[in-house]
Amino acid sequence: MGALKGSLGPSAIHLCLDMQKIFDVAGPWSTPWLPRVLPAIVSIVEHYPARTLFTRFIPPQFPQQASGTWRAYFEKWSNVTRAALAANDLELVPALRRFVPPAEIFDKSTYSCFADGRLHQRLQERGCDTIVVTGAETDVCVLATVLSAVDIGYRVVVVKDALCSSSDERHDDLLDLYAGRFDLQIELSETSDVLEQWKV
Repeated sequence: MGALKGSLGPSAIHLCLDMQKIFDVAGPWSTPWLPRVLPAIVSIVEHYPARTLFTRFIPPQFPQQASGTWRAYFEKWSNVTRAALAANDLELVPALRRFVPPAEIFDKSTYSCFADGRLHQRLQERGCDTIVVTGAETDVCVLATVLSAVDIGYRVVVVKDALCSSSDERHDDLLDLYAGRFDLQIELSETSDVLEQWKV
């Protein structure tokens, strides 16, 4: 189901989404098979750490600081506002934190990394036209980010064995959707393909 349509070069950036302690097995938003995909993500980061950008999902301090439907969302999930979390819950998992620097961190408060335009500007400043996507969760932040990147016109490579979700069914549904409806704009790949095809 899917393959790279060509080699990856120096214009590619590895965009690793929200691999934070809050989503780890013991975190309040546990993604049970995060540890299973972590070795694949580490291998991609190790390949070109300076071409990796880690995102972190940063909730508001209190629900009242969120706007629109986000306020109701964080009223329901008040245990994951910054006031309720431990000081380091929003940090990257330790296996990835050690790569910063040269890898970089990008903080966001929405599902899509591209929602406010900052990431697009940052990537353009680095001459990026291709994003290699890994991380969490397949059916939430990864989904929103991937579709935003498609709209902008990036070449999008989704690394199937380097994604995780709290729902196996939704994860599989999204991979089927990408393959069936977005095959001209989204490339599905395995970690081994990325490592073999990415030359800088």
